[in-house]
Amino acid sequence: MSTSHITIDSHDGQQFSAYLALPPTGRGPALIVLQEIWGVNAHIRAVADQYAAAGFVVLAPDVFWRQEPGIDLKYDEADTKKAYHFMQNLNGPNTVTDLVATAKALRARPEVTGKVGVVGYCMGGRLAYRLAASGAVDAAACYYGGGIQNQLDAAPSVQVPILFHYAALDAHIPADAVNAVKTAFAGHSNAVFHDYAGVDHGFNCWGRPMYNQRAAALALGRTLEWFSGNIC
Repeated sequence: MSTSHITIDSHDGQQFSAYLALPPTGRGPALIVLQEIWGVNAHIRAVADQYAAAGFVVLAPDVFWRQEPGIDLKYDEADTKKAYHFMQNLNGPNTVTDLVATAKALRARPEVTGKVGVVGYCMGGRLAYRLAASGAVDAAACYYGGGIQNQLDAAPSVQVPILFHYAALDAHIPADAVNAVKTAFAGHSNAVFHDYAGVDHGFNCWGRPMYNQRAAALALGRTLEWFSGNIC
């Protein structure tokens, strides 16, 4: 497995960075990994490596580059305060356009032999949903995507297979918010939901106290199966 940083051309003539992880074979179907609010930090790079080890060509773009390139934050109080600042000042339309450019760049890479999927975590889960609605990817998986319930006008545009993971104890995304998303996708055969009892928001992140190994392993297995069936 090999890793590097590449640059992607934006729609407005600029460039931004993305972390590229290639599988041991050097080739495969493709995945975009979308960060939480702490940037493309050690955890997100490790997640990208995890999917690359499973055979995917993985790209994790720098979502915050228009505010400050190269954000790589820890989970302590000071860095978390910075992370929330970046999230609150994120320009939604520009960000989706940047992610569409990311999907296009990834699809064009010679190492990519299949379709392109996206998986996102927390803020990245919401962005994965928006990218799925854009039609730029072939499948999506959203881990506890905060704010999706406030952007359900985009739900009819999601025509690709989409997987949702929700934590039962998530105070950021309460049960009524989850139910609103489920209602928006009711009757849509392309959408699948998994709920995780007894776990909290961020359960996949082993750098945070809410990490739950069992739920993370179960969700990873389901996500790999999802992409194996939809982009491989």
